[in-house]
This record gives sequence, structure tokens and C-alpha cells, in this order.
Amino acid sequence: MSFRLLFVGDVVGEAGIEAVTGIVPGLREGLGLDAVVVNGENSAPGGRGITEGGSDALLSVADFLTLGNHAFDADGKFLEREPRAVRPANLRSGQPGRGWGTFEAGGARVGVVNVMGRVFLDEGLPSPFEAADRAVESLEGEGADLILVDVHAEATSEKQAMGFHLDGRAQVVVGTHTHVPTADDRVLPGGTAYASDVGMTGREGSVIGFDRGDFMALFVGRPRRIGIATEGPVIFRAVVVDLDVEGRRATGIERLTREWPVP
Repeated sequence: MSFRLLFVGDVVGEAGIEAVTGIVPGLREGLGLDAVVVNGENSAPGGRGITEGGSDALLSVADFLTLGNHAFDADGKFLEREPRAVRPANLRSGQPGRGWGTFEAGGARVGVVNVMGRVFLDEGLPSPFEAADRAVESLEGEGADLILVDVHAEATSEKQAMGFHLDGRAQVVVGTHTHVPTADDRVLPGGTAYASDVGMTGREGSVIGFDRGDFMALFVGRPRRIGIATEGPVIFRAVVVDLDVEGRRATGIERLTREWPVP
């Protein structure tokens, strides 16, 4: 049985949400998608975190959400009661929510895992590799037909290492967090679809979705508060993964980019 999954990169702000809700329904029909997973950790109005309202909006067109290092910057408490969203599995103990979960779509049970990298991000975190191992083992025990792992990390080397670490065990390993798409999407030797970073769904002409003037001031030594970008169209970035359910492997991965004219 063939299965087609869309993974959407980091959604930034309300404009990013509007683009996702505007674009995804047409893609479901036009591309014959069986499932849609979205990284929503920057979807809060200020670009950091996720709100319950933002989660509801994204889940009106998506099947499942992943998060990242900003998971609790806005309103992460609702994660305790939202089974369709996961935060990094390797956070320190005591955080709300869960690190992996499942959903049913297209005749298959899909497992979704979220882990956060340590290199250049938070070196004191528990190992994302050990967390991914636990998650994959648990999801296999729950009968997941396909497993997607969102590696929310800064270093491409750490993401690539995770891809090879999970090759043949997870069917999709995709990177988020840097908001800048990489050109290395491919199917690894063991049948895992991989991309170091999917990129963001946020304002074009910004710096990773935020005001470029604020970032330029920061880097030339005149730091000021960095606000979210508020002008220009939104660039929607995602990958489409084709999968063989019975063979438990990916057969292809392609990048997808759209522009959405958000006021």
C-alpha cells in the first residue's frame, strides 16, 4: 500500500498559520495526500511558542503537530490534553505533554516523534538519540506502520547523524529549527526519507521569520528587541514523502514551496 505524507516546516506567527490553513486543503486534494504533519512551535503571534488557538487552527487542516525549543514560550499547558501534538521527547522531566504519539490516516497508523538537538542549542539536555530509540521502540510496540521523527536541532551534523542512526527504523527523519531549507533531501540506504531542514513557513524577506532590521541591528552591535516580520507574502515550505507501508520504507522525498499573499 502506498502512502503520501506532507511535512510542513516551522510555522511562524499568525501569517504562517493563515498560509497553512489556506494552502493545505488544496494540496490534500491535488497531491493525493494521506496525512499532514506540521511543526508549529513558532506559530504564536509573537513567533515564539504555540497557543491553544493556534494549535486548533493548524489541526483543522493537519493531522498532527510537532514542536521544539519554544514549546512552552506561549501556552504549552494545553499539551496535556491535546493528543495530536508532541513536544521534544528529551526535555528535562516535569514538562507538560508527551514526546511521541500516533494517529490513523489512509489505512495506516502513523507514529510521530519529536526530539531536540544539543549541539549549539542546549548541551545539558538528555540525549536525543537515546530518546529517539525509546520512542521508536515504543511506537513499534503500539503497532505503528510508519514512523516520522522531527529532529529539532541547530547543527546539520547532529541531524545527519540522527538520520543514519534511525535509517531503516524510522521511515521519515526530517529536521526543523533553523528555518533555512537544505538541499540534501534523499532516501537513505535503509529506506528512510531524510532532509536536514525543511525550512519555515513565514514571511519572505525576513530573517528566519523575524524583522530583518532587528536582526541586522543585533549583528552590527546595536541590539534591540527582535520582533516578528509583519510585511510581505508568506513562503510555505514542506516536503512530500512517498512511502511503501508494507515494505516499511520511503520510496521518494521531494521539496514543495508555495507563496501565499498574506496581508
